[in-house]
Amino acid sequence: MDTKTFKRSLQQSENYHRKGFGHQEEVAGVLKSEYQSSLIQQIRENNYTLERGDVTIRLAEAFGFCWGVERAVAMAYETRQHFPTERIWITNEIIHNPSVNQRLREMQVEFIAVEQGQKDFSGVGMGDVVILPAFGASVQEMQLLSEKKCTIVDTTCPWVSKVWNTVEKHKKKSYTSIIHGKYNHEETIATSSFADKYLIVLNMAQAEYVANYILNGGDREEFLAKFNRAYSEGFDPDVDLECIGIANQTTMLKSETEQIGKLFEHTMMKKYGPAQLNEHFQSFNTICDATQERQDAMFQLVDEQLDLMVVIGGYNSSNTTHLQEIAIDRKIPSYHIDCAERIGPGNRIEHKILHGDLEVVENWLPAGKIVVGITSGASTPDKVVEDAIEKIFQLKAAVAV
Repeated sequence: MDTKTFKRSLQQSENYHRKGFGHQEEVAGVLKSEYQSSLIQQIRENNYTLERGDVTIRLAEAFGFCWGVERAVAMAYETRQHFPTERIWITNEIIHNPSVNQRLREMQVEFIAVEQGQKDFSGVGMGDVVILPAFGASVQEMQLLSEKKCTIVDTTCPWVSKVWNTVEKHKKKSYTSIIHGKYNHEETIATSSFADKYLIVLNMAQAEYVANYILNGGDREEFLAKFNRAYSEGFDPDVDLECIGIANQTTMLKSETEQIGKLFEHTMMKKYGPAQLNEHFQSFNTICDATQERQDAMFQLVDEQLDLMVVIGGYNSSNTTHLQEIAIDRKIPSYHIDCAERIGPGNRIEHKILHGDLEVVENWLPAGKIVVGITSGASTPDKVVEDAIEKIFQLKAAVAV
Protein backbone atom coordinates (compact mmCIF):
# COMPACT_ATOMS: atom_id res chain seq x y z
CA MET A 1 0.00 0.00 0.00
CA ASP A 2 1.24 3.50 -0.85
CA THR A 3 0.75 4.98 2.63
CA LYS A 4 1.98 8.42 1.63
CA THR A 5 -0.57 8.74 -1.18
CA PHE A 6 -3.34 7.40 1.05
CA LYS A 7 -2.52 9.85 3.82
CA ARG A 8 -2.43 12.78 1.38
CA SER A 9 -5.78 11.71 -0.09
CA LEU A 10 -7.32 11.39 3.38
CA GLN A 11 -6.09 14.82 4.45
CA GLN A 12 -7.71 16.38 1.38
CA SER A 13 -11.06 14.77 2.17
CA GLU A 14 -13.90 16.95 3.46
CA ASN A 15 -14.40 14.38 6.24
CA TYR A 16 -10.91 14.97 7.65
CA HIS A 17 -10.17 17.65 10.29
CA ARG A 18 -6.85 18.52 11.89
CA LYS A 19 -7.30 22.16 12.99
CA GLY A 20 -10.33 22.14 15.28
CA PHE A 21 -13.69 23.79 14.66
CA GLY A 22 -13.31 27.40 15.81
CA HIS A 23 -14.42 26.89 19.41
CA GLN A 24 -10.94 27.50 20.88
CA GLU A 25 -11.92 30.35 23.19
CA GLU A 26 -14.89 28.57 24.75
CA VAL A 27 -12.93 25.36 25.21
CA ALA A 28 -9.91 27.19 26.67
CA GLY A 29 -12.01 28.40 29.59
CA VAL A 30 -13.29 24.90 30.35
CA LEU A 31 -9.81 23.37 30.13
CA LYS A 32 -8.42 26.04 32.46
CA SER A 33 -11.02 25.35 35.13
CA GLU A 34 -10.71 21.56 34.86
CA TYR A 35 -6.97 21.06 34.46
CA GLN A 36 -4.93 24.13 35.48
CA SER A 37 -3.84 25.02 39.02
CA SER A 38 -3.19 28.31 40.83
CA LEU A 39 -0.99 26.45 43.36
CA ILE A 40 1.26 25.07 40.63
CA GLN A 41 1.54 28.54 39.10
CA GLN A 42 2.53 29.88 42.53
CA ILE A 43 5.26 27.23 42.85
CA ARG A 44 6.57 28.07 39.38
CA GLU A 45 6.81 31.75 40.32
CA ASN A 46 8.62 30.87 43.56
CA ASN A 47 11.61 29.25 41.84
CA TYR A 48 9.76 25.91 41.66
CA THR A 49 9.81 25.60 45.46
CA LEU A 50 7.11 25.53 48.13
CA GLU A 51 7.69 25.04 51.86
CA ARG A 52 4.89 24.26 54.27
CA GLY A 53 5.54 22.86 57.76
CA ASP A 54 8.16 20.11 57.60
CA VAL A 55 7.77 19.63 53.83
CA THR A 56 9.71 21.38 51.06
CA ILE A 57 8.40 20.64 47.58
CA ARG A 58 10.89 20.89 44.70
CA LEU A 59 9.13 20.87 41.37
CA ALA A 60 10.93 19.98 38.13
CA GLU A 61 11.30 23.04 35.89
CA ALA A 62 9.61 21.25 32.97
CA PHE A 63 6.77 18.84 33.66
CA GLY A 64 3.17 18.03 32.86
CA PHE A 65 1.07 18.83 29.81
CA CYS A 66 3.08 19.43 26.64
CA TRP A 67 1.78 21.43 23.69
CA GLY A 68 0.84 18.33 21.70
CA VAL A 69 -1.20 16.92 24.59
CA GLU A 70 -2.96 20.25 25.26
CA ARG A 71 -3.81 20.47 21.57
CA ALA A 72 -5.22 16.92 21.47
CA VAL A 73 -7.41 17.40 24.55
CA ALA A 74 -8.64 20.79 23.31
CA MET A 75 -9.56 19.30 19.92
CA ALA A 76 -11.48 16.47 21.63
CA TYR A 77 -13.46 19.02 23.66
CA GLU A 78 -14.06 21.10 20.53
CA THR A 79 -15.30 18.02 18.70
CA ARG A 80 -17.93 17.34 21.36
CA GLN A 81 -19.05 20.98 21.23
CA HIS A 82 -19.17 21.04 17.42
CA PHE A 83 -21.07 17.74 17.20
CA PRO A 84 -23.41 17.95 20.23
CA THR A 85 -25.73 15.11 19.19
CA GLU A 86 -23.58 12.90 16.95
CA ARG A 87 -22.06 9.66 18.14
CA ILE A 88 -18.36 10.28 18.82
CA TRP A 89 -15.67 7.61 19.17
CA ILE A 90 -11.98 7.68 19.97
CA THR A 91 -9.66 4.93 18.72
CA ASN A 92 -7.70 4.83 21.97
CA GLU A 93 -7.07 6.89 25.08
CA ILE A 94 -6.73 10.53 23.96
CA ILE A 95 -3.64 10.71 26.18
CA HIS A 96 -2.28 8.39 28.89
CA ASN A 97 -4.07 9.99 31.82
CA PRO A 98 -7.00 8.31 33.59
CA SER A 99 -8.76 11.50 34.75
CA VAL A 100 -8.74 13.09 31.27
CA ASN A 101 -10.05 9.92 29.64
CA GLN A 102 -12.75 9.56 32.30
CA ARG A 103 -13.82 13.15 31.64
CA LEU A 104 -14.28 12.31 27.94
CA ARG A 105 -16.40 9.30 28.87
CA GLU A 106 -18.58 11.63 30.94
CA MET A 107 -18.97 13.74 27.79
CA GLN A 108 -20.34 10.65 26.00
CA VAL A 109 -17.22 10.07 23.92
CA GLU A 110 -17.05 6.30 23.33
CA PHE A 111 -13.80 4.32 23.31
CA ILE A 112 -13.22 1.57 20.76
CA ALA A 113 -13.53 -1.79 22.55
CA VAL A 114 -10.52 -4.09 22.67
CA GLU A 115 -11.25 -7.82 22.49
CA GLN A 116 -8.35 -10.25 23.06
CA GLY A 117 -5.83 -7.57 22.17
CA GLN A 118 -7.64 -6.51 18.99
CA LYS A 119 -9.71 -3.35 18.52
CA ASP A 120 -13.32 -3.96 17.56
CA PHE A 121 -14.59 -1.27 15.17
CA SER A 122 -17.88 -3.06 14.44
CA GLY A 123 -19.84 -0.60 16.60
CA VAL A 124 -18.70 2.40 14.56
CA GLY A 125 -21.47 3.35 12.16
CA MET A 126 -21.29 4.93 8.73
CA GLY A 127 -20.68 8.65 9.14
CA ASP A 128 -19.89 8.55 12.88
CA VAL A 129 -17.34 11.02 14.25
CA VAL A 130 -14.02 9.42 15.23
CA ILE A 131 -11.12 11.08 17.07
CA LEU A 132 -7.56 9.86 16.47
CA PRO A 133 -5.51 10.33 19.70
CA ALA A 134 -2.30 12.29 20.27
CA PHE A 135 -0.05 9.30 19.49
CA GLY A 136 -1.87 8.63 16.23
CA ALA A 137 -3.58 5.65 14.65
CA SER A 138 -2.38 3.00 12.25
CA VAL A 139 -2.82 3.32 8.50
CA GLN A 140 -5.14 0.29 8.59
CA GLU A 141 -7.39 1.99 11.16
CA MET A 142 -7.50 5.21 9.15
CA GLN A 143 -8.32 3.26 6.00
CA LEU A 144 -11.17 1.43 7.74
CA LEU A 145 -12.63 4.70 9.06
CA SER A 146 -12.31 6.31 5.64
CA GLU A 147 -14.23 3.41 4.08
CA LYS A 148 -16.98 3.91 6.68
CA LYS A 149 -17.11 7.59 5.61
CA CYS A 150 -16.50 8.67 9.19
CA THR A 151 -15.75 12.26 10.11
CA ILE A 152 -12.13 11.94 11.27
CA VAL A 153 -10.72 14.39 13.83
CA ASP A 154 -6.96 13.87 13.81
CA THR A 155 -5.22 15.06 17.00
CA THR A 156 -1.93 13.26 16.21
CA CYS A 157 1.00 15.15 17.70
CA PRO A 158 3.15 16.81 14.98
CA TRP A 159 6.24 15.17 16.54
CA VAL A 160 4.70 11.76 15.92
CA SER A 161 3.87 12.78 12.34
CA LYS A 162 7.53 13.80 11.94
CA VAL A 163 8.58 10.23 12.79
CA TRP A 164 6.09 8.89 10.24
CA ASN A 165 7.69 11.11 7.59
CA THR A 166 11.10 9.74 8.54
CA VAL A 167 9.87 6.16 8.13
CA GLU A 168 8.46 7.11 4.71
CA LYS A 169 11.95 8.31 3.72
CA HIS A 170 13.40 4.96 4.78
CA LYS A 171 10.79 3.16 2.70
CA LYS A 172 11.52 5.30 -0.35
CA LYS A 173 15.14 4.05 -0.31
CA SER A 174 14.10 0.45 0.57
CA TYR A 175 15.75 0.77 3.98
CA THR A 176 14.57 -1.20 7.01
CA SER A 177 13.34 1.11 9.78
CA ILE A 178 14.84 0.24 13.15
CA ILE A 179 12.41 1.76 15.64
CA HIS A 180 13.46 2.38 19.24
CA GLY A 181 10.24 1.76 21.11
CA LYS A 182 7.78 -0.70 22.64
CA TYR A 183 6.26 -2.95 19.98
CA ASN A 184 2.83 -2.95 21.66
CA HIS A 185 2.66 0.80 22.32
CA GLU A 186 0.00 2.59 20.27
CA GLU A 187 2.45 5.12 18.88
CA THR A 188 4.91 2.47 17.72
CA ILE A 189 2.11 0.40 16.20
CA ALA A 190 1.04 3.48 14.22
CA THR A 191 4.63 4.33 13.19
CA SER A 192 5.40 0.79 12.03
CA SER A 193 2.23 0.78 9.90
CA PHE A 194 3.85 3.44 7.69
CA ALA A 195 6.96 1.31 7.17
CA ASP A 196 7.60 -1.40 4.62
CA LYS A 197 10.28 -3.32 6.53
CA TYR A 198 10.84 -2.64 10.22
CA LEU A 199 12.39 -4.00 13.39
CA ILE A 200 11.51 -2.65 16.84
CA VAL A 201 14.20 -2.63 19.56
CA LEU A 202 13.23 -1.91 23.14
CA ASN A 203 16.59 -0.93 24.61
CA MET A 204 20.35 -0.79 24.22
CA ALA A 205 20.76 -4.50 25.01
CA GLN A 206 18.49 -5.48 22.11
CA ALA A 207 20.23 -2.96 19.83
CA GLU A 208 23.61 -4.46 20.68
CA TYR A 209 22.29 -7.93 19.83
CA VAL A 210 21.16 -6.65 16.41
CA ALA A 211 24.45 -4.82 15.83
CA ASN A 212 26.40 -7.98 16.61
CA TYR A 213 24.19 -9.93 14.18
CA ILE A 214 24.87 -7.37 11.45
CA LEU A 215 28.63 -7.69 11.94
CA ASN A 216 29.01 -11.38 12.72
CA GLY A 217 25.81 -13.12 11.67
CA GLY A 218 24.18 -15.63 13.97
CA ASP A 219 21.27 -17.98 14.51
CA ARG A 220 18.45 -16.69 12.31
CA GLU A 221 15.72 -18.62 14.13
CA GLU A 222 16.97 -17.39 17.51
CA PHE A 223 16.88 -13.81 16.18
CA LEU A 224 13.30 -14.17 14.94
CA ALA A 225 12.20 -15.76 18.22
CA LYS A 226 13.86 -13.01 20.24
CA PHE A 227 12.04 -10.26 18.32
CA ASN A 228 8.77 -12.11 17.88
CA ARG A 229 5.93 -9.59 17.20
CA ALA A 230 8.50 -6.79 16.78
CA TYR A 231 9.24 -7.01 13.05
CA SER A 232 7.44 -6.68 9.72
CA GLU A 233 5.88 -9.63 7.95
CA GLY A 234 8.47 -11.68 6.08
CA PHE A 235 11.39 -9.96 7.83
CA ASP A 236 14.72 -11.72 7.21
CA PRO A 237 17.65 -10.54 9.37
CA ASP A 238 20.14 -11.97 6.88
CA VAL A 239 18.81 -9.72 4.10
CA ASP A 240 16.90 -6.83 5.65
CA LEU A 241 19.66 -5.40 7.84
CA GLU A 242 21.95 -4.41 4.96
CA CYS A 243 20.40 -0.91 4.75
CA ILE A 244 18.81 0.62 7.85
CA GLY A 245 17.31 3.87 9.07
CA ILE A 246 16.68 4.93 12.67
CA ALA A 247 13.34 6.09 14.06
CA ASN A 248 11.88 6.19 17.56
CA GLN A 249 8.80 6.26 19.71
CA THR A 250 8.85 9.93 20.72
CA THR A 251 8.48 9.20 24.45
CA MET A 252 11.54 6.97 24.85
CA LEU A 253 14.55 8.03 26.92
CA LYS A 254 16.41 10.58 24.79
CA SER A 255 19.91 9.47 25.78
CA GLU A 256 19.19 5.84 24.92
CA THR A 257 17.73 6.74 21.51
CA GLU A 258 20.89 8.74 20.76
CA GLN A 259 23.14 5.88 21.92
CA ILE A 260 21.25 3.39 19.76
CA GLY A 261 21.57 5.69 16.74
CA LYS A 262 25.33 6.04 17.27
CA LEU A 263 25.71 2.28 17.80
CA PHE A 264 24.10 1.48 14.44
CA GLU A 265 26.01 4.26 12.68
CA HIS A 266 29.31 2.82 13.95
CA THR A 267 28.16 -0.72 13.13
CA MET A 268 27.36 0.13 9.51
CA MET A 269 30.56 2.13 9.17
CA LYS A 270 32.57 -0.81 10.46
CA LYS A 271 30.85 -3.23 8.10
CA TYR A 272 30.74 -1.11 4.93
CA GLY A 273 33.40 1.55 5.48
CA PRO A 274 33.02 5.35 5.82
CA ALA A 275 32.72 5.90 2.06
CA GLN A 276 29.69 3.60 1.83
CA LEU A 277 28.00 4.63 5.09
CA ASN A 278 25.34 6.85 3.48
CA GLU A 279 24.36 3.97 1.20
CA HIS A 280 23.53 1.79 4.19
CA PHE A 281 22.48 4.10 7.03
CA GLN A 282 20.07 7.01 7.58
CA SER A 283 19.35 8.93 10.76
CA PHE A 284 17.20 11.99 11.46
CA ASN A 285 16.51 13.69 14.78
CA THR A 286 13.02 12.60 15.78
CA ILE A 287 13.31 13.09 19.55
CA CYS A 288 10.35 15.10 20.83
CA ASP A 289 11.32 18.48 22.31
CA ALA A 290 8.84 18.17 25.17
CA THR A 291 10.04 14.70 26.14
CA GLN A 292 13.62 15.95 26.04
CA GLU A 293 12.84 19.02 28.17
CA ARG A 294 11.09 16.95 30.85
CA GLN A 295 13.94 14.46 30.99
CA ASP A 296 16.56 17.24 31.18
CA ALA A 297 14.60 18.91 34.01
CA MET A 298 14.42 15.59 35.84
CA PHE A 299 18.18 15.09 35.59
CA GLN A 300 18.60 18.58 37.04
CA LEU A 301 16.15 17.88 39.87
CA VAL A 302 17.72 14.59 40.98
CA ASP A 303 21.07 16.36 41.35
CA GLU A 304 19.56 18.18 44.34
CA GLN A 305 19.33 16.83 47.90
CA LEU A 306 15.99 15.01 47.82
CA ASP A 307 14.63 12.65 50.46
CA LEU A 308 12.21 11.10 48.00
CA MET A 309 10.65 11.57 44.59
CA VAL A 310 7.03 11.41 43.45
CA VAL A 311 6.42 10.91 39.72
CA ILE A 312 2.82 11.52 38.64
CA GLY A 313 1.32 10.14 35.43
CA GLY A 314 -0.64 7.32 33.84
CA TYR A 315 0.75 3.85 34.46
CA ASN A 316 0.77 3.15 30.72
CA SER A 317 2.53 6.45 29.98
CA SER A 318 5.94 5.71 28.47
CA ASN A 319 7.38 9.20 29.04
CA THR A 320 6.33 9.06 32.73
CA THR A 321 7.99 5.67 33.19
CA HIS A 322 11.26 7.06 31.84
CA LEU A 323 11.14 9.92 34.36
CA GLN A 324 10.77 7.29 37.07
CA GLU A 325 13.82 5.44 35.69
CA ILE A 326 15.97 8.54 36.14
CA ALA A 327 15.12 8.80 39.86
CA ILE A 328 15.69 5.09 40.44
CA ASP A 329 19.05 5.21 38.66
CA ARG A 330 20.08 7.87 41.19
CA LYS A 331 19.01 5.59 44.09
CA ILE A 332 16.36 8.09 45.24
CA PRO A 333 13.29 6.49 46.87
CA SER A 334 10.72 7.08 44.15
CA TYR A 335 6.99 6.53 43.85
CA HIS A 336 5.03 6.50 40.58
CA ILE A 337 1.35 7.32 41.13
CA ASP A 338 -1.38 8.10 38.60
CA CYS A 339 -3.54 10.25 40.90
CA ALA A 340 -3.64 11.77 44.39
CA GLU A 341 -6.04 9.06 45.60
CA ARG A 342 -3.05 6.68 45.72
CA ILE A 343 -1.76 8.64 48.76
CA GLY A 344 -3.23 7.66 52.16
CA PRO A 345 -5.17 7.03 54.23
CA GLY A 346 -2.53 7.19 56.93
CA ASN A 347 1.16 7.28 56.08
CA ARG A 348 0.82 4.91 53.14
CA ILE A 349 1.07 5.09 49.37
CA GLU A 350 0.01 2.75 46.59
CA HIS A 351 2.45 3.09 43.71
CA LYS A 352 3.64 1.23 40.65
CA ILE A 353 7.01 -0.46 40.78
CA LEU A 354 9.14 0.22 37.71
CA HIS A 355 8.16 -2.40 35.08
CA GLY A 356 6.16 -4.15 37.81
CA ASP A 357 2.86 -4.18 39.66
CA LEU A 358 1.19 -1.92 42.18
CA GLU A 359 2.39 -2.20 45.76
CA VAL A 360 1.41 -0.52 49.02
CA VAL A 361 4.17 1.04 51.16
CA GLU A 362 3.49 1.95 54.78
CA ASN A 363 5.30 4.83 56.53
CA TRP A 364 6.64 6.12 53.22
CA LEU A 365 7.06 9.71 54.46
CA PRO A 366 10.07 9.95 56.83
CA ALA A 367 9.88 11.80 60.15
CA GLY A 368 11.20 15.36 60.50
CA LYS A 369 11.89 17.86 57.76
CA ILE A 370 11.86 16.41 54.25
CA VAL A 371 12.47 17.57 50.70
CA VAL A 372 10.17 15.96 48.14
CA GLY A 373 10.90 16.13 44.43
CA ILE A 374 7.85 16.26 42.16
CA THR A 375 7.49 15.79 38.43
CA SER A 376 4.78 14.61 36.08
CA GLY A 377 4.50 13.10 32.63
CA ALA A 378 3.47 15.01 29.54
CA SER A 379 -0.12 13.72 29.85
CA THR A 380 -0.68 14.86 33.45
CA PRO A 381 -2.77 17.99 34.17
CA ASP A 382 -1.44 20.51 36.71
CA LYS A 383 -4.61 19.98 38.77
CA VAL A 384 -3.64 16.35 39.37
CA VAL A 385 -0.17 17.46 40.52
CA GLU A 386 -1.73 20.03 42.86
CA ASP A 387 -3.98 17.39 44.42
CA ALA A 388 -0.99 15.11 45.07
CA ILE A 389 1.04 17.92 46.67
CA GLU A 390 -1.86 18.89 48.94
CA LYS A 391 -2.24 15.25 49.99
CA ILE A 392 1.46 15.11 50.93
CA PHE A 393 1.14 18.28 53.02
CA GLN A 394 -1.97 16.96 54.79
CA LEU A 395 -0.44 13.56 55.43
CA LYS A 396 2.83 14.97 56.76
CA ALA A 397 0.98 17.37 59.08
CA ALA A 398 -1.13 14.49 60.43
CA VAL A 399 1.93 12.27 60.94
CA ALA A 400 3.69 15.05 62.87
CA VAL A 401 0.79 15.43 65.35
